[in-house]
Amino acid sequence: MEADKSAVKGQAPRQVLCMRWGSLYGVEYVNRLYEAVRRQTADELRFVCMTDDTDGLDPEVEAHPCPELDIPRPWNNYAWRKLALFDDLESAYGVTGDWLFLDLDVVVTGGIDGFFEFAVNEPFVAMQNWTQPGKGIANTSVFRFRVGAHQYLVDRVRGDFRHFLSQYRNSQTFVSREIDTFRFWPDSWCALFKVNCVPPWPARFWQTPKLPDDARVVAFPGSPNPPDAMVGDWPEKRWWKKIYKQIRPTPWIEAHWIGRGDEASEDQAG
Repeated sequence: MEADKSAVKGQAPRQVLCMRWGSLYGVEYVNRLYEAVRRQTADELRFVCMTDDTDGLDPEVEAHPCPELDIPRPWNNYAWRKLALFDDLESAYGVTGDWLFLDLDVVVTGGIDGFFEFAVNEPFVAMQNWTQPGKGIANTSVFRFRVGAHQYLVDRVRGDFRHFLSQYRNSQTFVSREIDTFRFWPDSWCALFKVNCVPPWPARFWQTPKLPDDARVVAFPGSPNPPDAMVGDWPEKRWWKKIYKQIRPTPWIEAHWIGRGDEASEDQAG
């Protein structure tokens, strides 16, 4: 359901940022994310995409070069690259204040204004990693950060990347363990598609993945991506994993990701 556009406009815009580099995600991921975010805020919006390819980008999207992180290949083009957001963005891009970061493969399913109003004094707030609940590990598909508040994270990883790579299996674990302080969003706000939406085996053969109550963003790390899950395809080459990697077509993904019709507010259980 769209945000109430009759709401009083705030003094400052909602600031939302995404990153796109390489060829894994097409430009349509950026444009659809922008449209979904625009539908789901009642306030003014500043939407920035840091990218190495602006072809086909919606003209309403503010584009900047995608920052790089000076660490060894191939990790400099993995998710570790997102740590460049903790660098001096103000000098490089004129980006200041608090920003909501969204991965390109998320589906915005509810109002985002709460992400800016929750724990306003906290410089880093993130989604809990639902594959490791209760472990204090953030999922960096959805997080709010304050520009310039965490430069030390970039300095540490640049100073001795191999050391931290040996300690932490991925960048979001590094952030969760090395950051001075952070908060999680309320549990119901952010869902992980494979954990919180897909029915358990074998019910997933006949039940449609459900959109949890009050979910505002659904993350799709790894596989399937939103367009695959939308049509009921879970790409997998290994035959033994195909036995349990099964999902039915999921209409609410199309409704929110592409924005078609009032069915966007429906749960649509199978």
